[in-house]
Amino acid sequence: MTDPVTTIVEPDSPAWTMPLDQIDVSDGYLFRDNTIDAYLARLRRDAPVHYCAESRFGPYWSITRYRDIMKVEMNPTVFSSDGRRGSIALSGMANPEGVSFIEMDPPEHDVRRKAVSPIAEPVNIGRLEDTIRGHVREIVHGLPVGETFDWVERVSIELTTRMLATIFDFPFEERRQLTYWSDIATGHPKDAGPVTSHEMRAEELSRCLAVFTKMWNERVNEPPRTDLISMMAHSPDTRDMTPGDFLSNLILLIVGGNDTTRNSISGGLLALHQNPAQYDKLRANPGLIKTLVPEIIRWQTPLAHMARTATQDIEFEGQTIRAGDRVALWYLSANRDESMIERANEFLIDRAKPRQHLSFGFGLHHCVGSRLAEAQLRILWEELLVTHPRIRVLGEPERVLSNFVHGYVSMPVRIEPQ
Repeated sequence: MTDPVTTIVEPDSPAWTMPLDQIDVSDGYLFRDNTIDAYLARLRRDAPVHYCAESRFGPYWSITRYRDIMKVEMNPTVFSSDGRRGSIALSGMANPEGVSFIEMDPPEHDVRRKAVSPIAEPVNIGRLEDTIRGHVREIVHGLPVGETFDWVERVSIELTTRMLATIFDFPFEERRQLTYWSDIATGHPKDAGPVTSHEMRAEELSRCLAVFTKMWNERVNEPPRTDLISMMAHSPDTRDMTPGDFLSNLILLIVGGNDTTRNSISGGLLALHQNPAQYDKLRANPGLIKTLVPEIIRWQTPLAHMARTATQDIEFEGQTIRAGDRVALWYLSANRDESMIERANEFLIDRAKPRQHLSFGFGLHHCVGSRLAEAQLRILWEELLVTHPRIRVLGEPERVLSNFVHGYVSMPVRIEPQ
């Protein structure tokens, strides 16, 4: 395999000349301005286990190479996900009054995860396929042709919100509340976003908890159903959760069901627009959708990192990580690591190994909803190639100001008449 940074990303970027001890890849503006790739490439080359002494979120280590991230993921005893030690994001806990199963270590994690994992079993994905296709067709056929519109609002958000409402069996006419709560959970009050203070954020999440608690109380007294709230209400492993833990699991499921798919839908169209030869190849051979989908997810990496907390001192790849240190696993960097992924800095829809990416994590915390995300993307592109095979992105998208959610606020597009 090739050298980790065979392709020099943005050769004129200050990332290549800046002193290493001044690099802080947790700066959300690097993501909003789409300049982060060069900084991550510099760390992969020169400091793959890198210590940042000062940042907005305190000191932390960055792990930027694919193999090193896998090593950390496979050692939960030393690199803990336990939310009581530290959040799974550098920015802090989504809900400081509770923990979700992704913020737990084994064996507690495994027990809690088991309660909701049936939603992603092949039989349930198959059951949902007609529902997904129905929503996709309604959205796609309702798009204007020859007019400029916002792809994020009309397609990415609308499809993922419809599916969230489906898997929660949430009131369909109120489904945009789910998007709102997702944005609140992942945003920071000091940044641009739906809330402007920690107090407002806490108040809105309390309202989320109240709405879902009412749904829980209704479903716990009904026969078990296939929606996520019923699954948790009837599982012996989750039915006695504290309100704080219930809210934390709600946030996890809402964000997981929203951000991964939503930003891959937008990032996929942008990548095809920026790589017209690949778009032509797809139109000529729709069978490539099966490899297009994982390549979109690799290329976009909709969650840029996850964080761990060291439980003890450890020598790791020549560096001493101390007990209590925060460690960021930069999935976005791993997915550009040319020591593991051939031509990693190119968007190629016919890769021989398209699933060789870390966008869904690795090991015990591999995303429980990965199959559902892939199914939505696959069906969307199946329908788009039939109905709207030529879509142009008309300008630079507005990106999210976040080092966690790697995504888009808006993206102007136009569907070309056939």
